[in-house]
Amino acid sequence: MDKTRKNNLKQARTLQIWNVIYDVIEVVVSLIAGFTANSSALIGWGLDSTIEVVSAGTLGWRLHGEIKGIDEEKVKRRQKVTLNVIAISFTLICVFISYDSITKLINQETANWSTMGLIILLVSLVVNPILIYFKRKYGKKLDSPALLADAKDTFICLYQTVVVLIGLLLVNWLGWWWADPVAALLIVPYAAKEGWEAYNKARNINYNIAKND
Repeated sequence: MDKTRKNNLKQARTLQIWNVIYDVIEVVVSLIAGFTANSSALIGWGLDSTIEVVSAGTLGWRLHGEIKGIDEEKVKRRQKVTLNVIAISFTLICVFISYDSITKLINQETANWSTMGLIILLVSLVVNPILIYFKRKYGKKLDSPALLADAKDTFICLYQTVVVLIGLLLVNWLGWWWADPVAALLIVPYAAKEGWEAYNKARNINYNIAKND
């Protein structure tokens, strides 16, 4: 491995470490704020961010493996397990968000204002574009589809952040009680899409391993 590639791998791994640290903070704060304010959108956003933690952590592990020269087949087998866990997690999240949001729409439950939720959403609007930029940068330098795909996932997270923020503000400013559960439901299609893609990637890895065995 040439020195330039190894250096880029180390930089990309460091980026993923910071990504995991931030996402853990995001998950903890958003879930506390969501349950305190009875906000389906904040809770759904926080649950979705837990998958980002798993994804970023796995990618960081893969980058570390390439740096250390870990056997490629072992990496693929572990990646397959992780992708299946992600797919199952997204499925459970979709079920939870759908049930919680529809129940609140039927009962016309209103979410309370959350200053903590507002702060973490605004911080994410600043942090996520930075993460997207550097993931794309190193994804191109390393010719890594995984890093570029992770950048796409972060972009989806940025979209969800905007949706949840708008829902939170509409409830507070205009008294639109339905805006919060509707904002949560808008997360479901993207969570379902990511879960399905994770499942298909796991199947492809399984197929490739079978060919090599």
